[in-house]
Amino acid sequence: MNVAASPARPAVATPLDHPAARVLIGRHRLRWWETLPWLAAVGLYFAFPAYLGFGTELLVAILFALALDLALGYAGIITLGHAAFFGTGAYTVGLLAFWGIWTEPISSLVLAGVAAGVVGLLSGLVLLRTRGLTLLMLTICTMALLEQAANMAHDYTGGFDGLPSLPIAPVFGVFEFSPLYDNTQYVYALIVLLICFLLVRTLVYSPFGQSLTGIRENLLRMHAVGSPVRRRLVICYTISAALAGIAGGLWAQTNAYVNLSTFDLDRAATVLIVLILGGYGRLYGAFVGAVAYLALEHFLARIYPTAWQLGLGLLLVLIALFARNGILGLGEALWRRYGGKRAAS
Repeated sequence: MNVAASPARPAVATPLDHPAARVLIGRHRLRWWETLPWLAAVGLYFAFPAYLGFGTELLVAILFALALDLALGYAGIITLGHAAFFGTGAYTVGLLAFWGIWTEPISSLVLAGVAAGVVGLLSGLVLLRTRGLTLLMLTICTMALLEQAANMAHDYTGGFDGLPSLPIAPVFGVFEFSPLYDNTQYVYALIVLLICFLLVRTLVYSPFGQSLTGIRENLLRMHAVGSPVRRRLVICYTISAALAGIAGGLWAQTNAYVNLSTFDLDRAATVLIVLILGGYGRLYGAFVGAVAYLALEHFLARIYPTAWQLGLGLLLVLIALFARNGILGLGEALWRRYGGKRAAS
């Protein structure tokens, strides 16, 4: 007895079959070239042990730029006062260590992030009601207020002189922070940066991170589709502030020192320049920008110590005119123009 074959069922499309979903899934995957910055960091440890102090400074700068990039590059929050959170984290670590309250580095670094995150949350609830130039000025005012508060509390913060010779306990009770050798500081800063980077990478490729990009690109449309815009901006601003606080706390621990320069406008402007050089809104823009800025600062200062900012300023003008997406954006454009042609041929 022959039984008629049943017709084949049509394939049912799933949400994962959507082209946008496939693109998003592809972005989550680690690519081979993403290991290059970390391999370079490990190579620096073994190849240039005399430059580990410079390397530690570079890692802190990358973390601070990564924190700013989350708010500015992905959410489009215009700010020039992120040093407020950097300084909050630095002074949290400094006050706890200087007055003998808590010197354990890992937990005090967490406390630095929490303190900066609280400041970011409270200020974000007020500041993020505004946009554009008003928001920019209010972020600067917040930074200036915290700087003056630290200066006025000089009996506890040391005022302009700061808090020197911070007693930082060994990591896990074994690895000491030595003023003569920077091995522990470098490895410690590299591990902290890696953990924070993985957090940011997961966040920006999540649905929450994609909604931040949507807010940056078209605020009115995100309002129209019912997205809780202000709440998500406040959450992003808080996370960004916490990461900046961790960077500040790391700076205080690795230098065993903290002063009012952590709240300075120069520091806030420098981290913005780093993002402009590297390319904001890109995960590795902070890496490329920090390396470019510190390397240029080092070499230009040796060539012309009294006016090295002139060379850096000229480079920024060229970046603004011909590579508005920074060094990474320029590299991507060149790859699409020339690399794509070679692959097609």
